[in-house]
Amino acid sequence: MKLNPAVLLLALIATGSAMVAADAPVPAKRVLFFTKSSGYEHSVIKDPAKPFKPGPGSEVPGLAFQVLKALGEKNNIEFVYSKDGSLFSPAYLAQFDAYFFFTTGDLTEVGGDGMPAMSPAGKEALLAAVAGGKGFIGAHCASDTFHSPGGKDMTAQRWLDDADNADPYIKMLGGEFIIHGSQQVSHLSVADPKFPGAGGVPADNNYKEEWYSLKDFARDLHVILVQETAGMEGAPYARPSYPSTWARMQGKGRVFYTNLGHRDDIWNSAMFQSVILGGINWATGRVDADVTPNLDQFASRAGVLPVQPAPVAEPAKK
Repeated sequence: MKLNPAVLLLALIATGSAMVAADAPVPAKRVLFFTKSSGYEHSVIKDPAKPFKPGPGSEVPGLAFQVLKALGEKNNIEFVYSKDGSLFSPAYLAQFDAYFFFTTGDLTEVGGDGMPAMSPAGKEALLAAVAGGKGFIGAHCASDTFHSPGGKDMTAQRWLDDADNADPYIKMLGGEFIIHGSQQVSHLSVADPKFPGAGGVPADNNYKEEWYSLKDFARDLHVILVQETAGMEGAPYARPSYPSTWARMQGKGRVFYTNLGHRDDIWNSAMFQSVILGGINWATGRVDADVTPNLDQFASRAGVLPVQPAPVAEPAKK
């Protein structure tokens, strides 16, 4: 039986793993991969300007840039790499179909990486662009960005669940980083196997990762993957299971987030690449999906947070 190329193409896009075909190319998309680190800079997003050629150490760009370049070439996505927050304006943002954040800290401050900061007006322009219909994709530390009041340090306030008073960026994203424990193996349950890319997550998955413990979940989350905390070690995970990956609408814009993305082997995994590509395809409007809120169904106790460990007393000076 001869398959109709158009039907095959739509089936591939629906899985989040569409490949460019000569006779039926997928619509081209342009995505800003923004990696300014006002806080901690992850190794996977260092040195974006290095040449894309084999070589030791810093002679190649961070792994995230290599992975996205390969995905882009196979899926007709042009990724534009930037750490320059000063560029954010309505005109600059208008040239992209979506924004992919792998960032840390208050981006209106120069901070750790020394790259130009985003102005308050630039932040407002970003939020307006998403609400107006642009897509947003966040991975891992995108939730460790623009913390809510009191969230910049390990004060007790950071451990409170207060989504109503969260920073506007956090409200857009749908959740906020609290803290992470030691890297360890954990299991993700699939809440929505039909969401683009979720079919690439095996049912028996067990991955080692730097798992983020999260809070301030938007009530309208469409949960895709759930962080199963049973058996996890450390105070950050002494809590009921909570969303790991989700989608939601922000006005007319589509927002996708996953807490995955710290380790090199995660970026290299077929699972993560399927999840990310599915999120990009949905956020850029290549494919539709049912994003009916389902937080109460799959993570009803996500607002029960871990107890902040008591500070360790310093030994008395003699």
